[in-house]
Amino acid sequence: MSDFDADEVDPRRVRSRARLLDAATTLLQNGGLEAVTIEGVTKLSKVARTTLYRHFDNAVQLRAATIERLLPSAVQSPPEGPLRDRLITLLARQADAIRDTPLQVSTLAWLATGSDRTADSPAITSLRRRLIDQYRAPFDQVLETPEARAQLGDFDTYFALSQLVGPLVFAKLLGLRESTRQDCARIVDDFLAARAAITSDGSGRHPG
Repeated sequence: MSDFDADEVDPRRVRSRARLLDAATTLLQNGGLEAVTIEGVTKLSKVARTTLYRHFDNAVQLRAATIERLLPSAVQSPPEGPLRDRLITLLARQADAIRDTPLQVSTLAWLATGSDRTADSPAITSLRRRLIDQYRAPFDQVLETPEARAQLGDFDTYFALSQLVGPLVFAKLLGLRESTRQDCARIVDDFLAARAAITSDGSGRHPG
């Protein structure tokens, strides 16, 4: 076993990391991302600052690790059926997740602005990948089917995801009313209509 492996399984190290993340979680849930500071976490956890820096290089990494710890699992992809129906059901489930888990929205905003972080760290990269996978995975199960490819043509899944989920996140960030299933149906219909217009010219690709 290497020194790194031994360090990772050291019970004292595991306990101190857990205490730090427990404290950071409490601060995050009570005061938001700005409340998760080195001083606040060490004070609440009663873990020394030097010990904290053995786990996290800075507050940004600490926040990222705390958020990743709290993120729920991805929503379930709907069962087989017509593409439109599956997309509406999936989008409605995403709307429910965004409504019930506002942490996801604040995390997306934090990662998007990048105003309080420097170059990406492994913690930031891991968090971003977790969020992308969380949103993308269930859509992949719907959009990567032969039916979807035949109906939608050649498209970029990430761009499709931004077209479908983007309006839900944007509405939440602006504090608008909660997105309904009817809203989700409208978003899906607009997406399908746009794809139909693009594929009708024979290119199958978004003009941008």
